[in-house]
Amino acid sequence: MTTEYRRILLDGNAVDVRRDGETLVAGDGRTVAIADATHLPPVSPSKIVCVHLNYSSRVEEMMTKLPPAPTYFHKPVSALNAHESAVVRPQGCKWLNYEGEIAIVIGKTARNISPEEAGDYIRGYSIGNDYGLHDFRDTDSGSMLRVKGADTLCPIGPGIVEGWDFHDKRIRTIVNGEVRQDGNTNEMKWDMHYLVADIARTITLQPGDILMSGTPAISRTVYPGDVVEVEVEGLGTLRNHIVEGPTPIRSDVGAQPTESEEVLSTAKGGDWEFRGIRKPDLSNTH
Repeated sequence: MTTEYRRILLDGNAVDVRRDGETLVAGDGRTVAIADATHLPPVSPSKIVCVHLNYSSRVEEMMTKLPPAPTYFHKPVSALNAHESAVVRPQGCKWLNYEGEIAIVIGKTARNISPEEAGDYIRGYSIGNDYGLHDFRDTDSGSMLRVKGADTLCPIGPGIVEGWDFHDKRIRTIVNGEVRQDGNTNEMKWDMHYLVADIARTITLQPGDILMSGTPAISRTVYPGDVVEVEVEGLGTLRNHIVEGPTPIRSDVGAQPTESEEVLSTAKGGDWEFRGIRKPDLSNTH
């Protein structure tokens, strides 16, 4: 049996609530209809760790091979965002891509545990969308910090589902009503328990920390005005809309957005065999 918890803004305060049908119930008995709720991120993590590649369909699409063990990157906690909130594409950027994912939420401090023990340290699961600004791919392709770390690029929600079995679950990303990604957790090379145990070998995971578990094939660009939904069987639907930020990327500091072949092939799909081989063209800047 599963139980879903959310965090909403209720009478001016951040309140944890339990879902009961289409109603959210606070610990003190106050209720609000889901349709009327202002959602907040369901947890406040100390860190957000993401796996690069995990789903077989994505690996095949990119014409590559998985490494012997997972590789990871960080999204800063300042990127955290919520269900029904705006995802901001900064002015001066063009190539904002979605990546529908399942988020693992840690329930108790984990360090040096086995994959068989990892389930005891997981509170539950949520839905995430690992947005990336591929305009910065030529400069931060290793760390992914500017690609994946901008404010608002990590919506999580709508809530946390406890008691959910991650095996054989469908995950889809839908843009303006059209299905773009359609995968299954059975595609994952490394499952949820493995990922938690792997990170916890050397990095202490704290309650509320989030691990993003990878995305299936067909990550593509979205634009201001688009509505993006990530739907996971048993977890619900995370919905966000894309807006353009009012402030342009500063040109007097830092690497600037580019439109090299590397950027375009990653954002739009295709020419995967040249990724990591051809030199970036830095001449076409915004």
